[in-house]
Amino acid sequence: MNTKLTKEVAPVKKNFDFVDTIRCISMIGIVIEHCSIVAFNHYDKPFENVIEGCVIQSFKFSTIAFFLIGGFLINHKFQEYSPFQYLKNRFKKTIGPWLFWILVLIFLTALDRYIAYTKGSDGGLLISNFGLYIYTLFSQIILFSPYWFILNFLICISILLVFKKQLYNLWFGLVLLLLSLFYSVNLYEGWIETNHTTALFGFVFYLWLGVYFNRYYDKIMMTIKFLSWLKMLVLVIVTFVIAIGESRYLYSIGISDAYNTLRISNIIYSLVMFTLLLKIGNLNWIKQNLYPRETTFGVYLIHVIIIERVLPLIFQPLKLNVLAYNVWENIGILLLRFLVTYILSFYLARLIGKTKMKWAVGN
Repeated sequence: MNTKLTKEVAPVKKNFDFVDTIRCISMIGIVIEHCSIVAFNHYDKPFENVIEGCVIQSFKFSTIAFFLIGGFLINHKFQEYSPFQYLKNRFKKTIGPWLFWILVLIFLTALDRYIAYTKGSDGGLLISNFGLYIYTLFSQIILFSPYWFILNFLICISILLVFKKQLYNLWFGLVLLLLSLFYSVNLYEGWIETNHTTALFGFVFYLWLGVYFNRYYDKIMMTIKFLSWLKMLVLVIVTFVIAIGESRYLYSIGISDAYNTLRISNIIYSLVMFTLLLKIGNLNWIKQNLYPRETTFGVYLIHVIIIERVLPLIFQPLKLNVLAYNVWENIGILLLRFLVTYILSFYLARLIGKTKMKWAVGN
């Protein structure tokens, strides 16, 4: 008699290690962008301005990629928790560290102004009206510093939660896309200010797209797998060149925010770069050496303070005349500023993550 052997096979757990790779590379790009030292199109020689544009554009995919990966990660959480529970957990892990480092920046900035005052410099509002000074500084940090994007990210999540029942509706995604494209057109029309604080609803679409990507992960990854490396690289190069071209055109017609993240060419470039990173997949050396899961949020929070308060202490005594330097010299300085900023932020985040203060870096 034949005996049939049955064996229960546990479902294969999907490998999402690529998330750490994309998260880390995106954060590196964000830090590099924030370490810039000269205004766009500063140089007299057109060739130098093109080289500068290539440097700027290289990592301009980072913000959109970060929202995409954020949406990918929160999809399952949306299903596991009620909207109130999810927001409660998210705010607890995000708002506390966010406020803590904002207060640290305010303290260090006020201390710097007070020391300057004791040495004979003008104390400004710090001395004449301390309360107004702190309020003004707090407002500027929230609205005009990189800390704004933490608040923006939470607002985007809240919007998706409000419309949770429509989350997988393509029409809902189309509405969010049109909102994002509004800011792309606004660069040319100037209906509202183009700074990042006015783009309140411009990034919700990319968070939604990340959620949608998570739901159809297998099908999307199968398509990417069969896309040849040659076609992928050609797409990257073509969209990269077009993005630089649009920025050059925007500048030529008098648009100062020529490298705005939400210009249409950069949106396409960002999506193509995100696809390339998905095709590359997990890079073990990033996970093993840079610990993105434990340090990314901490690096973001701390790097603002390093740039604002620490870099001036290092570079001002050197009396570097960046306005007189050529593009290659300034690229070198930019990379040096990035290395100092990222290394200090990374090791501080790692150190704090091993103490009772680990909540301050989101751990």
